[in-house]
Amino acid sequence: MTPTWRRVCAALVTVLLVGSGCTSGDGAEDRAGITVVLFGDAEEVAGYRTLVAGFTEANPDVDVTLSPVATQDELMARLTTSFAGGRPPDVFLLNYRRYGQFAAQGAIEPVQSYLDASTAIKESDFSPRALDAFRFDGKALTCLPQNLSSLVVYWNADLFRAAGVPAPAAGWTWDDFLAAAKALTRDGRYGVGVEPSIARLAPFVWSNRGELVDDPARPTALTLGGNPATRKAVDWFLDLQLRHRVVPPDAEEQSESSEARFLRGTLGMYLSSRVAVPTLRTIEGFTWDAAPLPVAPGGVPASILHSDAYCMSAGLPDHRPAWRFIEYAMGADGQRTMAESGRTVPSRLDVAGSPAFLDPAEPPRSSHVYLDAEPHLRATPRTATWARVEKETDTLLEEVFYGRVDREEGLRRLEETVRPLFTLPVGK
Repeated sequence: MTPTWRRVCAALVTVLLVGSGCTSGDGAEDRAGITVVLFGDAEEVAGYRTLVAGFTEANPDVDVTLSPVATQDELMARLTTSFAGGRPPDVFLLNYRRYGQFAAQGAIEPVQSYLDASTAIKESDFSPRALDAFRFDGKALTCLPQNLSSLVVYWNADLFRAAGVPAPAAGWTWDDFLAAAKALTRDGRYGVGVEPSIARLAPFVWSNRGELVDDPARPTALTLGGNPATRKAVDWFLDLQLRHRVVPPDAEEQSESSEARFLRGTLGMYLSSRVAVPTLRTIEGFTWDAAPLPVAPGGVPASILHSDAYCMSAGLPDHRPAWRFIEYAMGADGQRTMAESGRTVPSRLDVAGSPAFLDPAEPPRSSHVYLDAEPHLRATPRTATWARVEKETDTLLEEVFYGRVDREEGLRRLEETVRPLFTLPVGK
């Protein structure tokens, strides 16, 4: 290969961001280059860099450019722009609540046939609940989920002990949770921190045998105000702030986030997914752990799936280098690497049950709660516009949660505002 041709080939890989590689005039294949786009904070991205290093060592003929962004919103903006410009990344990591718009537009190369043909990984290696969330058509896998997280309660063991509150345990109830939150709210501290969002509200609705939407398979409307079981859960959730005052009020949450309060030891309980663990592991001043969500009176255990998957862009000249990366990332070595970062609950079941994830020397000591929740996980609807529905719902739900809008008026406005989004044409 001549120096000029090498420069041309390198330019094509950089500009077009495709995984096909280049060949010289005599037909010899040059190195392949792929770009992987994902989101995460510094600790999480460090884990992905280790993953890429492991892949590169095992696959020296493939160059990987890791292109991280800080938030899911930035990721969505990056992907939207790159697809519109005809220069999408080879591989991207996307949450199941956000991939629908790209799947509906045919922008994602479905992974089902690649997984079926793989000799390195197989479908039975992974959690069926995580897999099902990425079957956009209800049958074939669109993307391959790398994690199986859920909403849990992180709790400050020192504050519980000082307040004489029993430690959270499997099967504890909404009443137990509220009693603990009240006992912990004193001396400038608050009992619980929770984001007013549909993803945080959903498990309580499901635990009370309610539904978020009129038809989970083909939703046309939210049912937060109409369904009695759902409305009871919504009111219980809103009352944490509006009635019981066990959650930091609006102004205080704006000045210091609930996560920051928990890190500082001035918040008894913090509701989040596994994403919080790398940051929580920086805590030195007190003992903390993870517990399951409380169960509604007469209800059932429930939590919400938090899962991100590796997707391949459609239309690449050659998907093989991208798939090789996904195979490695979803293999035992790749899944162990991310489990050891603290951020990920592996979707690969053998790794999830191994010391790489359940290491008792690393907090939270009760990491088994994420695995115990697996049978009770539910996912939000797989629709092209769900990301829009969720974003608008979260904005209005926050208004009601902090008392900026009357409860009844706010819930009515929420359902009316969101309803047209369910039938919005893809891409609008």
